[in-house]
Amino acid sequence: MEYDLAIDGAPETIPGGTGILLVHPSTGETDRIDTDFLKTDTDRLLVISTRTTAREVQQKLEYYGVDERKADILDSLSVERGYSRRSAEHVHYVSAPDDLDGIVSIVREFLANNEGKRRISLDSITEMAYYADEERTRAAVEELLELLERHDAVGLFHIAEEVHDPDVLEGYRELFDAVVTLASDDSIETEFE
Repeated sequence: MEYDLAIDGAPETIPGGTGILLVHPSTGETDRIDTDFLKTDTDRLLVISTRTTAREVQQKLEYYGVDERKADILDSLSVERGYSRRSAEHVHYVSAPDDLDGIVSIVREFLANNEGKRRISLDSITEMAYYADEERTRAAVEELLELLERHDAVGLFHIAEEVHDPDVLEGYRELFDAVVTLASDDSIETEFE
Protein backbone atom coordinates (compact mmCIF):
# COMPACT_ATOMS: atom_id res chain seq x y z
CA MET A 1 0.00 0.00 0.00
CA GLU A 2 1.30 3.47 -0.89
CA TYR A 3 0.69 6.57 1.23
CA ASP A 4 0.75 10.15 -0.04
CA LEU A 5 3.18 12.38 1.83
CA ALA A 6 2.94 16.15 2.33
CA ILE A 7 6.44 17.03 3.56
CA ASP A 8 8.63 19.50 1.64
CA GLY A 9 11.55 17.78 -0.07
CA ALA A 10 10.19 14.28 0.58
CA PRO A 11 8.97 11.78 -2.00
CA GLU A 12 5.31 12.18 -3.02
CA THR A 13 4.49 8.70 -1.71
CA ILE A 14 5.93 6.20 0.74
CA PRO A 15 5.20 2.48 1.12
CA GLY A 16 3.24 1.05 4.04
CA GLY A 17 5.52 0.01 6.88
CA THR A 18 7.59 3.21 6.66
CA GLY A 19 8.71 4.88 9.88
CA ILE A 20 9.83 8.52 9.66
CA LEU A 21 12.00 10.10 12.35
CA LEU A 22 11.31 13.83 12.79
CA VAL A 23 14.44 15.39 14.31
CA HIS A 24 13.81 18.89 15.61
CA PRO A 25 15.19 21.54 17.97
CA SER A 26 13.54 21.28 21.39
CA THR A 27 11.81 24.60 20.73
CA GLY A 28 10.98 23.69 17.12
CA GLU A 29 7.47 24.15 15.77
CA THR A 30 6.52 20.68 14.61
CA ASP A 31 2.71 21.01 14.55
CA ARG A 32 2.45 21.84 10.85
CA ILE A 33 4.63 18.86 9.77
CA ASP A 34 2.77 16.57 12.16
CA THR A 35 -0.73 17.57 11.10
CA ASP A 36 0.10 17.63 7.37
CA PHE A 37 1.39 14.08 7.80
CA LEU A 38 -1.77 13.00 9.67
CA LYS A 39 -4.40 14.51 7.41
CA THR A 40 -3.03 13.35 4.05
CA ASP A 41 -4.46 10.17 2.50
CA THR A 42 -5.62 8.62 5.79
CA ASP A 43 -8.53 6.44 6.92
CA ARG A 44 -7.62 6.27 10.62
CA LEU A 45 -4.93 7.99 12.67
CA LEU A 46 -3.53 7.60 16.17
CA VAL A 47 -1.79 10.43 17.97
CA ILE A 48 0.40 9.23 20.86
CA SER A 49 1.15 12.17 23.11
CA THR A 50 3.73 12.08 25.87
CA ARG A 51 4.00 15.90 25.96
CA THR A 52 0.40 17.17 25.94
CA THR A 53 -3.03 16.04 27.10
CA ALA A 54 -5.80 14.62 24.91
CA ARG A 55 -7.62 17.96 25.11
CA GLU A 56 -4.55 19.80 23.78
CA VAL A 57 -4.16 17.24 20.98
CA GLN A 58 -7.82 17.70 20.01
CA GLN A 59 -7.34 21.48 19.90
CA LYS A 60 -4.26 21.06 17.67
CA LEU A 61 -6.09 18.72 15.28
CA GLU A 62 -9.03 21.10 15.06
CA TYR A 63 -6.81 24.16 14.53
CA TYR A 64 -4.93 22.52 11.64
CA GLY A 65 -8.01 21.02 10.02
CA VAL A 66 -7.37 17.33 10.72
CA ASP A 67 -10.62 15.29 10.61
CA GLU A 68 -11.10 14.34 14.26
CA ARG A 69 -13.64 11.69 13.31
CA LYS A 70 -10.71 9.64 11.97
CA ALA A 71 -8.56 10.20 15.07
CA ASP A 72 -7.72 8.15 18.12
CA ILE A 73 -5.64 9.84 20.83
CA LEU A 74 -3.41 8.16 23.39
CA ASP A 75 -2.86 10.47 26.38
CA SER A 76 -0.02 9.44 28.69
CA LEU A 77 -0.01 12.56 30.90
CA SER A 78 -3.47 13.10 32.39
CA VAL A 79 -3.50 10.12 34.75
CA GLU A 80 -0.08 10.84 36.24
CA ARG A 81 -0.79 14.55 36.65
CA GLY A 82 -4.24 14.02 38.16
CA TYR A 83 -6.08 15.89 35.38
CA SER A 84 -9.68 15.07 34.65
CA ARG A 85 -9.99 12.55 31.87
CA ARG A 86 -12.47 12.98 29.07
CA SER A 87 -14.43 9.82 28.57
CA ALA A 88 -14.61 9.26 24.84
CA GLU A 89 -14.60 6.20 22.61
CA HIS A 90 -11.47 7.27 20.73
CA VAL A 91 -9.40 8.63 23.63
CA HIS A 92 -7.13 6.15 25.41
CA TYR A 93 -5.05 6.62 28.54
CA VAL A 94 -1.96 5.02 30.03
CA SER A 95 -0.72 5.77 33.53
CA ALA A 96 2.41 7.75 32.55
CA PRO A 97 4.84 8.33 29.65
CA ASP A 98 7.03 5.51 31.00
CA ASP A 99 4.20 2.96 30.61
CA LEU A 100 5.84 1.77 27.41
CA ASP A 101 4.12 -1.64 27.46
CA GLY A 102 0.76 0.15 27.70
CA ILE A 103 1.63 2.44 24.78
CA VAL A 104 2.75 -0.48 22.57
CA SER A 105 -0.37 -2.45 23.54
CA ILE A 106 -2.74 0.36 22.51
CA VAL A 107 -0.90 0.83 19.20
CA ARG A 108 -1.14 -2.93 18.54
CA GLU A 109 -4.88 -2.85 19.29
CA PHE A 110 -5.44 0.25 17.12
CA LEU A 111 -3.68 -1.29 14.13
CA ALA A 112 -5.44 -4.64 14.53
CA ASN A 113 -8.92 -3.10 14.87
CA ASN A 114 -8.82 -0.53 12.06
CA GLU A 115 -8.77 -1.10 8.32
CA GLY A 116 -7.40 0.94 5.44
CA LYS A 117 -4.65 3.53 5.54
CA ARG A 118 -3.47 4.08 9.10
CA ARG A 119 -1.02 6.68 10.36
CA ILE A 120 0.59 7.07 13.77
CA SER A 121 2.28 10.11 15.25
CA LEU A 122 4.39 9.73 18.39
CA ASP A 123 5.31 12.98 20.15
CA SER A 124 7.82 12.24 21.49
CA ILE A 125 10.61 9.71 21.84
CA THR A 126 12.48 12.33 23.91
CA GLU A 127 9.74 12.49 26.56
CA MET A 128 9.49 8.70 26.73
CA ALA A 129 13.24 8.48 27.33
CA TYR A 130 13.03 11.22 29.98
CA TYR A 131 10.40 9.32 31.96
CA ALA A 132 11.67 5.78 31.29
CA ASP A 133 15.24 5.43 30.00
CA GLU A 134 16.99 5.25 26.64
CA GLU A 135 17.24 1.47 26.55
CA ARG A 136 13.55 0.76 27.31
CA THR A 137 12.47 3.56 24.99
CA ARG A 138 14.52 2.25 22.09
CA ALA A 139 13.06 -1.23 22.58
CA ALA A 140 9.52 0.22 22.53
CA VAL A 141 10.27 2.23 19.37
CA GLU A 142 11.62 -0.92 17.70
CA GLU A 143 8.38 -2.74 18.62
CA LEU A 144 6.28 0.11 17.21
CA LEU A 145 8.24 0.08 13.94
CA GLU A 146 7.68 -3.69 13.67
CA LEU A 147 3.94 -3.13 14.17
CA LEU A 148 3.87 -0.52 11.38
CA GLU A 149 5.54 -3.00 9.05
CA ARG A 150 3.28 -5.89 10.02
CA HIS A 151 0.11 -3.82 9.51
CA ASP A 152 1.21 -1.84 6.43
CA ALA A 153 0.82 1.45 8.34
CA VAL A 154 3.12 4.49 8.52
CA GLY A 155 4.40 6.55 11.44
CA LEU A 156 6.06 9.86 12.30
CA PHE A 157 8.19 9.81 15.48
CA HIS A 158 9.39 13.09 17.03
CA ILE A 159 12.79 13.44 18.73
CA ALA A 160 14.47 16.59 20.09
CA GLU A 161 17.98 16.74 18.66
CA GLU A 162 20.00 18.48 21.38
CA VAL A 163 18.55 16.47 24.28
CA HIS A 164 20.12 13.14 23.31
CA ASP A 165 23.79 12.12 23.10
CA PRO A 166 24.98 12.08 19.46
CA ASP A 167 25.45 8.30 19.47
CA VAL A 168 21.91 7.76 20.80
CA LEU A 169 20.49 10.06 18.14
CA GLU A 170 22.52 8.29 15.44
CA GLY A 171 21.19 4.96 16.69
CA TYR A 172 17.62 6.20 16.20
CA ARG A 173 18.43 7.57 12.75
CA GLU A 174 19.65 4.10 11.73
CA LEU A 175 16.40 2.47 12.92
CA PHE A 176 14.18 4.49 10.60
CA ASP A 177 13.51 4.28 6.86
CA ALA A 178 13.47 8.07 6.61
CA VAL A 179 14.66 11.09 8.57
CA VAL A 180 13.17 14.59 8.37
CA THR A 181 15.27 17.25 10.10
CA LEU A 182 13.65 20.53 11.06
CA ALA A 183 16.20 23.32 11.63
CA SER A 184 15.76 26.24 14.03
CA ASP A 185 15.01 28.50 11.02
CA ASP A 186 12.14 26.13 10.05
CA SER A 187 13.98 24.81 6.98
CA ILE A 188 13.57 21.10 6.33
CA GLU A 189 16.08 18.48 5.22
CA THR A 190 14.91 15.01 4.24
CA GLU A 191 16.64 11.63 3.86
CA PHE A 192 14.55 8.79 2.42
CA GLU A 193 15.82 5.32 1.48
